[in-house]
Amino acid sequence: MNIPEEIKKSLLEFLKKERSCELLTAYLFYLEKKFHLHPVAYLQEKTVYPNEEEAIKKLEKEGKVWRETEIRIGYGPPTVNDQTKKIYICPFTGKVFGDNTHPNPQDAIYDWVSKCPENTEMVGGVKVKRFLVSDDPEMIKNYIIPLKEPVKKIVFSSAATGKLYHTKDSIIQDFKRNYLKPMTLVEVQNQSRYQLETSFLDFVQQHLQEDKVTSFVEALAEDESFHKYVSKWVETEE
Repeated sequence: MNIPEEIKKSLLEFLKKERSCELLTAYLFYLEKKFHLHPVAYLQEKTVYPNEEEAIKKLEKEGKVWRETEIRIGYGPPTVNDQTKKIYICPFTGKVFGDNTHPNPQDAIYDWVSKCPENTEMVGGVKVKRFLVSDDPEMIKNYIIPLKEPVKKIVFSSAATGKLYHTKDSIIQDFKRNYLKPMTLVEVQNQSRYQLETSFLDFVQQHLQEDKVTSFVEALAEDESFHKYVSKWVETEE
């Protein structure tokens, strides 16, 4: 086995920081560096994947990240229609209330103009409640707006929260921030709460075979910098 110098350097720094580093811990660190692994845990299922991309790819396939959803964007009924006999109009904004589309149109227009930001007419420090009224059929026709049909739109919902998002990418970014936790193989090894995803587990077990671990130790034994660590591991094995 030939271990690149860059990996040796990282491994040596790691070993120096660890008070008592076991062979398995050192070997798992080596595997991460050699295969450029960046493990992440899917928190809801406590399952570890080799990296974010692989986690998203597999969880998307299982329908655990996002779902496509069709929504209707509706429009409210018109405030004036062909049955309206009298209208109340805000002179500052054009806001209108019809006598047949609002239960209390006169109260509504009073309330509107008293709070209208565009109404700057003041009397005694209070906004004037000035509005316009018309029962002229031709005038009323000017305020009739045809009812729009609801619009169908495809959006995306988070499989975790149900919240709607305009794009899949927005959900994926939120998913990465809140549901994926960076971990190391060493951290996974030191506790029992998390488990490796099936194909990731197969990969790790394939590289944990005795002959490969032995080759790793033999390669380090050729470098004087690792002699004290290798000696300890060999003594432990014996």
